[in-house]
Amino acid sequence: MDDLRFLLLYGVLAGVLFASFRKAVYDRKVANIPIVGSSGFLASCWDGFRFIHHAPEVIQRGYNLYPEGIFRIAHLFRWEYVVCGPKLIKDIAGAPEHVVSFTEGVEEIVQAKFTMGRELAEKRYHLDVVRTSLTRNLHNCFPDVRDEIICAFDDVLQLQGSEWKSHPVLPTMMAIVARVSNRLAVFNSFHQAETKRIWQITSPTQSTYFAAPTKLSYFHRSCDRKIFGPLISTKNKSNAKAMKILGPLIEERLAKEEELGPDWPGRPNDFLSWMLNIVDEDQKAVLPLTLRILAINMAAIHTSSTAFTQALADLTAHPEYMLPMREEVERVVAEEGWSKAALNSMVKIDSFLRESQRLNTRGSLGMTRKVIAKEGFRFSDGTVLPCGSYVSVATRPTHYDESKYENAATFDGFRFARERAEHQANHEFNDSQDIFKHQMISTAVDYLPFGTGKHACPGRFFAATELKAMMAHLVLNYDVKPEVEGVRPADIVFGQRLFANPTGRARFRKRQ
Repeated sequence: MDDLRFLLLYGVLAGVLFASFRKAVYDRKVANIPIVGSSGFLASCWDGFRFIHHAPEVIQRGYNLYPEGIFRIAHLFRWEYVVCGPKLIKDIAGAPEHVVSFTEGVEEIVQAKFTMGRELAEKRYHLDVVRTSLTRNLHNCFPDVRDEIICAFDDVLQLQGSEWKSHPVLPTMMAIVARVSNRLAVFNSFHQAETKRIWQITSPTQSTYFAAPTKLSYFHRSCDRKIFGPLISTKNKSNAKAMKILGPLIEERLAKEEELGPDWPGRPNDFLSWMLNIVDEDQKAVLPLTLRILAINMAAIHTSSTAFTQALADLTAHPEYMLPMREEVERVVAEEGWSKAALNSMVKIDSFLRESQRLNTRGSLGMTRKVIAKEGFRFSDGTVLPCGSYVSVATRPTHYDESKYENAATFDGFRFARERAEHQANHEFNDSQDIFKHQMISTAVDYLPFGTGKHACPGRFFAATELKAMMAHLVLNYDVKPEVEGVRPADIVFGQRLFANPTGRARFRKRQ
């Protein structure tokens, strides 16, 4: 037993010494990049543990110290490099994929190989469909979106007369967003019962969904993630359930494609059809198509429901915005009717949602990338990150920077509507594209909910259409107030992620 204990102790010490040696060699390469926190091996490991619950404070401290530079913070097994300032953010946004990889950065956050399947992570053609076919079809599909919003709000809220009814906001908005997203993005021919079953697969609580990949990211090596991934992820169970629901419909669609070709009469104008237009023959099968539908559901449901939950919390905390937005919707609908084009005229709705997203980012960091070029990546200021480094942008501190936004920490729902009106009054829009710079879909180095540059979120046009249509419908047809007057549910912190509180509630009633 003494020999066994000695060998065990010897192995632990040898591992610590080896890790310390590797860290020392690596640190010499990045010695010019300041550390926020501790530099020693054991102390930085402790900082990595603390980062799980104190990431926003650590990142904000680094931003305050280096608002135009780069700093590093400790994760359990690696450094995270954080970029601040417009110049360096542009460097990241414009870096070639073969040098600084967006795909590898997303994989580190989402851990799709372990949480959804390797095949999905390695073949991402569904993102091309979002970027092209989905965006092009938003105008044509908007009547379906509008119809589903009306039905979903009625069915989920179940309000009668003038009574106020309390609902948990995040689960309620998830149920509504799931139906709207499936109607537009997946199967506009789906029945309500089938849509509900798909939603039940893809809608665990927001914190649980993002916690699984976040937990896996704290395992150092791929072999560790292979061991613990199945214990943390529910992908096998979810995929099997989804295939049971979607399988018959996909098989029927594939059979018609085989028999009648891609232009058969009555072919649905939906996400499945758009995928079949571009996929290789080996991908025309139930499993790969099901995985893509689940992935799109995950992205659409969780991001949009979180964004709308935060916006609703802002509305209940600032009820003075309700009537101006309601009046705008009434005027626009009277002049233009309900259409996607009409949403562009609802500048107050757009501004309110844009401001809510500015203040309620989904994390303190964003735009995560991995340096994959052997020679590393050189920033415009001369800083070099070695191959294998992970780098992110300080998104939340950027949005709270007083030099970029007046009263940056204060919610100002019509901030961007005023800016847009001022630019129009001063004739500062040089071309038709300039007018979009203050809208919800636009990205910039100081506005990063959707990222910026060549890898800006391809689904933001769909998300903006969905969220604006939902908010317009809400303010026009419902009254809303907080569960407890003056109390906004606190967000949940887990690592660099920030989640809308799943227990937060609000009260709804039909408009009086």
